[in-house]
Amino acid sequence: MPRTHFATVQTWVFDLDNTLYPPHMRLFDQIEVKMTDWVMRALQVDRARADHLRAHYWQTYGTTLAGLMAEHGVDPGPYLTEVHEIDFSVLAPDPALAKVIARLPGRKIIYTNACVPYAEKVVEARGLGGLFDAVYGVEDANFHPKPEARAFAAVFDRDGLDPAHAAMFEDDARNLKVPHALGMRTIHVAPSADPAPHIQHHTDDLAGFLARLLD
Repeated sequence: MPRTHFATVQTWVFDLDNTLYPPHMRLFDQIEVKMTDWVMRALQVDRARADHLRAHYWQTYGTTLAGLMAEHGVDPGPYLTEVHEIDFSVLAPDPALAKVIARLPGRKIIYTNACVPYAEKVVEARGLGGLFDAVYGVEDANFHPKPEARAFAAVFDRDGLDPAHAAMFEDDARNLKVPHALGMRTIHVAPSADPAPHIQHHTDDLAGFLARLLD
C-alpha cells in the first residue's frame, strides 16, 4: 500500500456505522429493529412487510428514511430520534484507533447517513471524543443520503474541504463511488474486499491501516 497515495491528504473523512466501530459489535442491528418497528406502526403493515420495505428503501434510495420521505412524506425528525434510541453499551473504547486518528495530519471529520446527536454518542462510547473537527449527519445534507451526489456536495461545500486532497473511509462500497469521481482517496472498511473500480484500498482493520500510513 503506497503511503505516497495519501501524502497530500489534508482532510480525512470517516463514515460512522460499521466504520468507526467493527460490525461484530452489532450496534446497527438494534437500529434495524427500531426501523422495522417504526415502519410497521407508521404504514400499518406486518413485520415481514415492514422488514421488506426497510431493506427495499435502503437499496433503492440509500437509506430507509429517504424511501419513507419519498414515498410517504415522512417527517425525518421524529423518525431519526426514535430509531437511534438504543443501547450504546455494546460499543467498547478503542485506544489504538483513537491514537492513530489523533496522529493524522490535517482535519478529521465524520460524515454519516445517521443524525449528529447519534453520531456523537457513538464517538463518545468508542473513546474518540475530541478527535474530530466536525461531525456531519444526514440533516446537514438536507436529508439526502449518501450515495447521492447532492448529499456529498452539500456536506463537502459546508465543510469547505478540497476533494483532491481528501480521503474517504466507508463500509458501504456504493458510497465511495462519488468520492472517487471527485478525486478523493477511497478506502473500503469491511470484512470482505469489493473489486469495484472506484475502491482504491480495502481494510478490515481501520486502526491498523491508519497506523501503516503513519509509521
